Amino acid sequence: MELWRSAANPWGQEVLIGVSWDLMWAAVIVGLAFITAHAVWAKWLAPADSAGSSEGPSAAGLPARILRHAMSERVFHWIMSAAMLVLLITAFAPVMGLQFAWVTIHWWAGVVLTLTIVYHMIHATFWQDFWAMWVNRADIEAGVAELSHMVGRNGTEVPKASKYPIDHKMFHHGAAVSGLAAIATGILMMLRIDTPFRAADPYLLADSTWGVVYVVHGVSGVALIALVISHIYFAIRPDKWWITKSMIYGFIGRDKYVENFDPDRWVIPDAAPQEELVPAGVGASAGGGGGESGAPEPGAPGDSGGPEESSSGERASEVGGLD
Repeated sequence: MELWRSAANPWGQEVLIGVSWDLMWAAVIVGLAFITAHAVWAKWLAPADSAGSSEGPSAAGLPARILRHAMSERVFHWIMSAAMLVLLITAFAPVMGLQFAWVTIHWWAGVVLTLTIVYHMIHATFWQDFWAMWVNRADIEAGVAELSHMVGRNGTEVPKASKYPIDHKMFHHGAAVSGLAAIATGILMMLRIDTPFRAADPYLLADSTWGVVYVVHGVSGVALIALVISHIYFAIRPDKWWITKSMIYGFIGRDKYVENFDPDRWVIPDAAPQEELVPAGVGASAGGGGGESGAPEPGAPGDSGGPEESSSGERASEVGGLD
């Protein structure tokens, strides 16, 4: 398998012109192999969860719905996702034989992706907890314990997670490195074509330097193929659907918070006192069939008004959600 392509320039010099398309197919195969292996493991080989899932005293005082992603975060996520998919399709579909005028669509999608990433970096730095997504010692210890539990099947107790578990953080870092490399090289490559922003200047860099730019851009693209495949797979898994719903509606249920998160690592400040939790199936109303806490799940049928039914209700439920 070749890693890159090269060709002779007009002066007879052998220069890089991009990555080998074998890498594209390798990324697809790796991504599909990973999700197939995980699906088989999760169905037949995964050990039982080591942490209890029932609500305990720590649920007292928590709102029935807890904001996980504010509206600005959700809008950013879906715009960035759409731009990323357009970029991957316009980059690799022509390689597979689907011919269309892809260049203009590709660089406009790149502009959208760049603007959303710049917005995200500013927003995360000044309006959110900048360090919330960085891996720390507690994350590493939790990750080691989880691997020991998964591989050793020895009942190792797995600590509950912060707002963003270590696998989410690792995906974020991988996507950030690949995405930023693709953006930086993509901006340089835009200088070779006419755009409303600037006339083409193909001689800005030497041919050998352009070759490195093309290879870095291509490697970033094929890495994103595998990352996107795995991301979509986990997003649509039934056992992970509650996380995906939080990126649609914004909220998670109180039962999911207690089951999965460490209240010392994801603090919900100013939580209003709540009535004692009712055991599942006791006193449930006809239209409110929700999770284990008896509260309707965000966006579920019977949840009147949806996840953002009123401004006062939203303020009561958003405590601790602005991260």
